Amino acid sequence: VQLVESGGGLVQAGWSLELSCAASGNTGSIDAMGWYRQAPGTERELVARIYSSGGTHYADSVKGRVTISRDNAKNTVFLHIPSLKPEDTAVYYCNAVVVSGDSDIANYWGQGTQVTVSS
Repeated sequence: VQLVESGGGLVQAGWSLELSCAASGNTGSIDAMGWYRQAPGTERELVARIYSSGGTHYADSVKGRVTISRDNAKNTVFLHIPSLKPEDTAVYYCNAVVVSGDSDIANYWGQGTQVTVSS
């Protein structure tokens, strides 16, 4: 599975941004896709995840503000972030999870896209 993110950039606080992640390869094996972010000096943290069933999970820090969605036909996942804040500044990474067998879990990562929010 290969993942390519796009949509990052330098934006002003209060603006909206939509990140895209296009998956290729053995996409039929993907059980979930998600977005993580990593700010300087911090650990990578989960932002949101969407499962093959369509269910979603959000980090408490963004719940009610961001939206994860997907276009199955294009094997693409989106992360919509409205009302951007300076604390949203981070490198955003796309993640895909493939579960095989009883407990064999493989994680795939994109190269990351930088989001910088100026105040």
